[in-house]
Amino acid sequence: ARPPAAMVSLKLPKRLAASVLGCGKNKIWLDPNEISDISRANSRQNIRKLVSDGYVIRKPAVVHSRARVRKNAEAKRKGRHSGPGKRRGSQDARLPQKVTWMRRMRVLRHMLKKYRDAKKIDRHLYRELYMRCKGNVFKNKRVLMEYIHKAKSEAAREKAMADQFEARRKKNAAARQRKAERAEERRGGGAAATDADATQQPAPTTE
Repeated sequence: ARPPAAMVSLKLPKRLAASVLGCGKNKIWLDPNEISDISRANSRQNIRKLVSDGYVIRKPAVVHSRARVRKNAEAKRKGRHSGPGKRRGSQDARLPQKVTWMRRMRVLRHMLKKYRDAKKIDRHLYRELYMRCKGNVFKNKRVLMEYIHKAKSEAAREKAMADQFEARRKKNAAARQRKAERAEERRGGGAAATDADATQQPAPTTE
């Protein structure tokens, strides 16, 4: 029987190829049909020649596909895979109340600041609404906006009523002043007539 063929050691060519191609030894592919030529390569120059001939190749990177991960993430964004059987932890642990509160406060305060900078509300109304937000009066932007519109319309109505009252008060005061002036004139005219009658009467004669 023929003796078994001696195994050719490829440790040196593989190490040199890894050094030349800049990768690990596990990434090196050696052509099994050219083992004799590859085993005789004992320098980097010989390895470069084998690489150019295509006998030594660097294996491509193994693809770790994220297609299934992206598909599952897209489904979760739609609300899938989030039923009772998928939940670990309490509701407060999954989304703490403090986080919800902070998000709501930041939204409301940002809206108040924007309205104040745009001169839609004055600083006094801003401070009142700021403290009301802190007191948990408004649950979202819509409720706060409705309150602002209502407060502004109420303030405008009160200002209009105050202006009307002030105008009426000034009108009444002017009317009273004119009435007093006419009465004063009448009194002054009556006194002048009385004095004229007294001067026109003849003096009494003594016999």
